[in-house]
Amino acid sequence: MIQRIQTIWMLLASVCAFLSIKLPFFVGTKPSGESSYQLNGSENFALLALTIAIGIVSLVAIFLYRDRKTQMRLCVAGIMLEVILLFLYYQKSSSYTAGTYALTALLQALILFLLFLAIRGIRNDNRIIRESDRLR
Repeated sequence: MIQRIQTIWMLLASVCAFLSIKLPFFVGTKPSGESSYQLNGSENFALLALTIAIGIVSLVAIFLYRDRKTQMRLCVAGIMLEVILLFLYYQKSSSYTAGTYALTALLQALILFLLFLAIRGIRNDNRIIRESDRLR
């Protein structure tokens, strides 16, 4: 399990997801006039639920190393959830009157990248297994 590189990618994606609950995605001025307000994963229930779901999906996929098909499906589901989460973050940040994206907003893009790398590793494992079955 730990020898496979996709395990590392999924673990890092999970850590990034859980870190994004507290780290800001956007810092700006709310329409109510509150300045230096930080938008993070615990801002509202939808952001929190999706962030936790992405972290849990990534962790669960690690332990399904014997069922690569299900593991790949969970990674694809994690990518879809991340795209929805990015859309919600963008929608929420556009309601601010002024502000800028925080450097830790890159964690969201990093989660997408890490899950893509995990899928690539799972495909590589499938290819190796098919080739070894052919040699028998």
